[in-house]
Amino acid sequence: MIEQRTFDAVTAAIRTVAEEEVVARFRRLAEGDVSEKTGPLDLVTIADRRAEERLTKELGALLPGSVVVGEEAVSADPGVLERIRGEAPVWIVDPVDGTSNFVAGKPEFGTLVALARGGEVFASWTYVPRLGLLATARRGQGAYVNGERVRTAVGGDVLRVATSQYAYLDAQERRGMDGLGIDGVLPRPCSCAGLDYLELARGELDAVAFTWEHPWDHAAGLLLVTEAGGASTTAAGEPFRITGGNALPFSVARDAATARRVVGLMAPGNAR
Repeated sequence: MIEQRTFDAVTAAIRTVAEEEVVARFRRLAEGDVSEKTGPLDLVTIADRRAEERLTKELGALLPGSVVVGEEAVSADPGVLERIRGEAPVWIVDPVDGTSNFVAGKPEFGTLVALARGGEVFASWTYVPRLGLLATARRGQGAYVNGERVRTAVGGDVLRVATSQYAYLDAQERRGMDGLGIDGVLPRPCSCAGLDYLELARGELDAVAFTWEHPWDHAAGLLLVTEAGGASTTAAGEPFRITGGNALPFSVARDAATARRVVGLMAPGNAR
């Protein structure tokens, strides 16, 4: 679906935009550069807006006929999300994944881009500039971090799981996450979704367990982990769909059996 020359041009565009619009403002945000969307845990900055504006323009030009679904565009007009279900190729963009970390001056933030069509992801980019990480994947062609092919972990004595942060969860979701608090499972809060997917793809985590389905947070990482050998499952026992309507929570893991185990541990009333 995407030629090598276009793939490389997208990679270069993501690097440039992230450096000029995001990294250039890291620890330099001025008064008025940060605002709340739905509340104090849901922040947006001038870097989010400027990076998404530029990526929308540049990605569209690189693939004529394509459309863009960006986090900030959907925030302004929820109808934009319907483009994912259309026939046109769609770029799914999170200009600053981990905005709260970015605002706090922490380096765990990145720019996520995925190219999809008909609900299937064909290419993805995860750029974490302050940690020097670039992860890419193409459907059927493997997953790479900084140019080196990566694979998910083969498993060990402890199941390492990154989870949705408690501050964002309701009481029922917290009870589900509590199911991971058993011997042999080591849960920790999500740092930022893109970085957690990257760590999962290269074997530093065994699974992620999330309670929200915004496609800009998951599309790039989902392909990356799948191409590294992993799999996903929802509470309904189905693969996670970027088009939405998933039964939550869901897990993406080093393999299908691990994904099923994680979701099972979070099931209401499950005997653990």
